[in-house]
Amino acid sequence: MPTARASVELLAAPADVWSFLAEPYHFADWWPNLVAVRPDRRGLAAGARWQVSSRQATLLRRADHDDMLVVVAVDPCARVAFEFVRSRLRAELALTPSASDRTRAELEVRGALLIGFSRGIAKDALARLHNLVQTAATV
Repeated sequence: MPTARASVELLAAPADVWSFLAEPYHFADWWPNLVAVRPDRRGLAAGARWQVSSRQATLLRRADHDDMLVVVAVDPCARVAFEFVRSRLRAELALTPSASDRTRAELEVRGALLIGFSRGIAKDALARLHNLVQTAATV
């Protein structure tokens, strides 16, 4: 199965990164091509199901479509794994402290249709996450 991987050092402590990730409504801010998230009452918990909306057209899908995201595993401040049911994408984001105010984020995305431009999804997602969580950045 095709796989896309990326890693980046985030300018924030692991607890700050996790507090951002733990809020389901922030997911559309950092995951590429999403415009809306409607989480279930469990939030970021294993087994949770979120309705997500995208505006990106693909070869097999029109521009506006919904998908179901299932949270597969959660290890607070360390790891979250999730799956897009219709798109058949699986992703795992691992967080490790690299300093007291820095976090190493590694994202792996797997999917049968992960070809062409979509292979940059891991890199794009982490670039957006980096821009959003810079609590330790110096000016």
